[in-house]
Amino acid sequence: MKISILGAGNGGTAVAAELSLKGHEVTLIKTSNAMHDENFNHLVENGGTVNLIENVKTVTAKIKHVTRDISLINDSEVVIVYIQTNYHEDLIKRIKPYLRDGQILLLNPGYLSTAYVLKHCSDIDITVCEAQSSFLDCRIIEPGTIKIGFRNVRNPLGIYPASRTKKSKEILDQLGFPFTYLPSVIEAALHNPNLIVHTVGAIMSIPRIEKTNGDYCMYHEVFTPSVWRILEALDKEKMDVMEKLGCKRVPYVEACKFRNTLDDSRDAKEVFFWYAGMDTRAKGPVKVDSRYISEDVPQGLVLLETLGARYNVPTPVCTALIEIAIAALGRDLRAEGRSIERLGEDILDRIIQDKKEHMAESIF
Repeated sequence: MKISILGAGNGGTAVAAELSLKGHEVTLIKTSNAMHDENFNHLVENGGTVNLIENVKTVTAKIKHVTRDISLINDSEVVIVYIQTNYHEDLIKRIKPYLRDGQILLLNPGYLSTAYVLKHCSDIDITVCEAQSSFLDCRIIEPGTIKIGFRNVRNPLGIYPASRTKKSKEILDQLGFPFTYLPSVIEAALHNPNLIVHTVGAIMSIPRIEKTNGDYCMYHEVFTPSVWRILEALDKEKMDVMEKLGCKRVPYVEACKFRNTLDDSRDAKEVFFWYAGMDTRAKGPVKVDSRYISEDVPQGLVLLETLGARYNVPTPVCTALIEIAIAALGRDLRAEGRSIERLGEDILDRIIQDKKEHMAESIF
């Protein structure tokens, strides 16, 4: 297929390379000058050549097109957005003139950016797909070279409208990643693991980050018994909200286990600590004002808090973490975040109604 990837950072470049190895014609598009310009320039100068290192083995891929021209998405069957969710709404507005009927727009991950697509692109008949998390845990270690530390054994996706799940599956499964399909984009958005693990982990690590200047690994050090209880308390609030939205109560560790192992007999908490303790993990976060807080608090926790307020579900731990992050960073993360008002109350109702209708169809 012809596939466009918007975002030439760690994940976007790695997935573009993998899809190229699988025989797809890939266009990798740089959407900003904020990060990874050195890597992007290297790709342009070297004909899209990327080295992927995994388990001491190196393979070389060649991405067909590497560009800053977002208009090229018009020719693609699948368009994958691989940038931080803080910038999703602005990017969706930028790409609208080049989207066309019949395309699949895959947000990786989404945090309910489906609402922004409906808000700004309602006159285009596109299918929206949201991923729970990135397919690959990877880092650019030098321009043109990416080290893959871990890959999900299952990648849960939600589709809007949900009635197109079967048709979308026929197309998306051609990408060659192990996808599973959720009842709706709501499950994909709120089971984004970073909403739980990044926010609790990074906020509780603030002294460690500053003391070591980032010379530590959050996943290895922070999840002590007391911090784990904070994580579980936040996770309970999330499940309470999801239950109000018609979703099953699935704990964070069970969702983590589903993504990370095919051995269903393993204990879910043990799987998390196995996953967190891998020696392939990169250090960090290396600064307090990193995406672990500056993305996942306004885009994840603020979304959870605003949903809780709308459906009369108390979220005191979520609110406390937001307040601590605001104090630490010295700026209003709620103003930057995903409120019901910003997403659109009527649009949120459409997404929830679509889920209810799909569930009714699946029952009968």
